[in-house]
Amino acid sequence: MSVVSVGRLLRKLGLSPQNPLRRAYQQDTEAVEHWKKVEYPKIRAAAKREGAAIFFADEASVRSDYHSGTTWAPVGQTPIVTKTGARFSMNLILAISPRGAMRFMTIDGKMTRPKFIEFLRRLLVGAKQPIYLIVDRHPVHRSGRVRQFVEATEGQLKLFFLPSDSPEPNTDEQVWNNLKNHKVGRITPMCPDQLKKVVLGCLRSLQRKPAKVSRFFRHPDILYTTV
Repeated sequence: MSVVSVGRLLRKLGLSPQNPLRRAYQQDTEAVEHWKKVEYPKIRAAAKREGAAIFFADEASVRSDYHSGTTWAPVGQTPIVTKTGARFSMNLILAISPRGAMRFMTIDGKMTRPKFIEFLRRLLVGAKQPIYLIVDRHPVHRSGRVRQFVEATEGQLKLFFLPSDSPEPNTDEQVWNNLKNHKVGRITPMCPDQLKKVVLGCLRSLQRKPAKVSRFFRHPDILYTTV
C-alpha cells in the first residue's frame, strides 16, 4: 500500500498524526500515579494545615543552538537563518507555585550543594509563611548538607521529592518549554550576553504575570495539582 493509502486507513480507524509525549524508559509509572493520587494530596493537605506555600523547583540549561518555530519562504525553497557558529549556554534554577509566584536564580557551571543552598536561602527571604518545596531526586537535592540546612530552618522549609526519572509531574517543565520553544528557540543569540538578556527578560516578564504562571498548572501532566 502507498503511504497515502495507509494514512487514509489509519484515519478511518480513528487515528491521527500527533506529536508523542516522551517518557524515560526507566520511569516507574505506578510510582508516578501513586505520587499524583496519594503523595501529593498528603503534601497539599499538610501545607493547608500549616498555612504553607507549595513550590515546584527545577534546574535547566538554555543553549544558543536550540531552535524552534517556522518562518515563511516560497514553496520549494527552504529558508536559511544565519546564526553564530559559537555554542554557549546558561544554567538556571527556578521555582513556581500554583498561586503564580515565581523565583529564579542563574547558576555558574553545574549545580552544587552550596549553590542549591543559596537558592533555598533566597527563596526564604521575605517569606511570610512556611515553604514546601518539591524537587527531583538529584543527588545535590538529597545531600546531607542540604538536609542539615533544611532542618536548621525549623520547619520554615520542607523538601519533598518527585518519583525517579519523572520530570512530567513538575510544573517547571512548562516554564522551560515556554522559555525555550517560544522565546530563545525563535531568536539567534550571537553572544552569551544577548542570550542572558533574552532569558532574564522572559523570566522577569513571567514574574509580573502570576495569572500566566498559574495557567501552567492546567497542563494535563500537572492538572493533578489542582484537583
